[in-house]
Amino acid sequence: MAQWFETMLGAEVIRSVQQGQPRIDLKLGGAKIFIAPVKDGDGTNAAPAIPYRGLDHFGLCVSGIDAIAADLKAKGVAFTREPTTVRPGVRVCFISAPEGVSIELLDRDPKYTRPAT
Repeated sequence: MAQWFETMLGAEVIRSVQQGQPRIDLKLGGAKIFIAPVKDGDGTNAAPAIPYRGLDHFGLCVSGIDAIAADLKAKGVAFTREPTTVRPGVRVCFISAPEGVSIELLDRDPKYTRPAT
């Protein structure tokens, strides 16, 4: 999974050992993501089918979504929703990461952004 995030999205992979066990963290878009190992028989459920109740996906703000989408497609990334305009100045798409993880890419045109008050 870490390799997918590194190859497809340019995440920085940080490998360490915590309490004698290997640990993998990612730095992606200013966020830190911890990848927890899951083993058969440890009581975890399979990834649910999308959509489902709960944390359905996480999003990343991007600039130039169409070029980014073309690059991801060239790398073989699967899209669950192609880039589309959801309202003036806002384009989104959804991609599938390993283990059923869904990621939204969100591109907002600054001219449609309200200034902070």
